[in-house]
Formats: sequence, structure tokens, C-alpha cells
Amino acid sequence: QVQLVESGGGLVQAGGSLRLSCAASESIFRINTMGWHRQAPGKQRELVAAITSGGSTNYADSVKGRFTISRDNAKNTVYLQMNSLKPEDTAVYYCNTKPQVGFWRDSWGQGTQVTVSS
Repeated sequence: QVQLVESGGGLVQAGGSLRLSCAASESIFRINTMGWHRQAPGKQRELVAAITSGGSTNYADSVKGRFTISRDNAKNTVYLQMNSLKPEDTAVYYCNTKPQVGFWRDSWGQGTQVTVSS
């Protein structure tokens, strides 16, 4: 099972930017879909952005136009560029994988904390 390690989180002021990285322990070339989820305090985990092996992307309405997910198979890494951050973006961000048909992997790592101050 591929292991994923998130990094890049931190404390930023509203309007700032962060770039999250998800490093995989093995090739992600054959992983159909990779994505970023987040969980804010007291709230359910939600899908923020996803990218397929073909490069197709999907974003939550709340982050469209501000976040960009990308995938570098050669580096076994998925990124999430976060611009124009808002306090409501504050959450722990997690990386995960999903087959073309099926659910997101039911296994979550430590994630990386993103805190946006107002």
C-alpha cells in the first residue's frame, strides 16, 4: 500500500499563499485519482481537489479559482497550490488516492495543518 506524506502547511494571514506537497512512497503513475481533503475543527472531512492520471481536475466550489492541484508522476508527488487563503480554509489537509471506480482509500495519515488568520 502506497504511503503518503503531506507537508507544506503553516500559519499564514488571509490573502496569503501556501503550497502543499504529497509525497508518495512509490510510483503514482498507475494511481487513477489523487486528491486533497481537509477537515476543519468540528466539521466533516471534505474533498477539496482531485486530479486523475489523465490530468483532469475537480474542485470544491469553495476553492475554485483559488486552489490548483497538480500531479508530477516523475517525482511521485501531488501538489496543492493555495492562493488567496481565507480563514475558512483553516483545516488539516490530507492526501489520498482513489481508483477509477470505488471509494477513496479508507486510511488517513497525519495530514498537514493550514491555519489562516484574519
